[in-house]
Amino acid sequence: MTEEVPLSRLLWACRRGMLELDVLFMPFVKEAYSGLSATHKLYFQRLLTCEDPELFAWFMGHEKCPDPQLAEIVDVIIKRVKV
Repeated sequence: MTEEVPLSRLLWACRRGMLELDVLFMPFVKEAYSGLSATHKLYFQRLLTCEDPELFAWFMGHEKCPDPQLAEIVDVIIKRVKV
């Protein structure tokens, strides 16, 4: 089993260079992260290691994420935003 990442560390990693990403990530971590499966938590943690231009392209629908695991968590976040 993997060690749980502190919420404060995740929130710090969510602070991006693009406001559009901050607006997606910060509320997601505060409101939905704790309810994710352990697998999705790992995917989200990996997602935070990606570069901002890639993330922006994936979330805005300009490109499809080539990694199926990351694409899955992108979809989870997008579906949550649309609710």
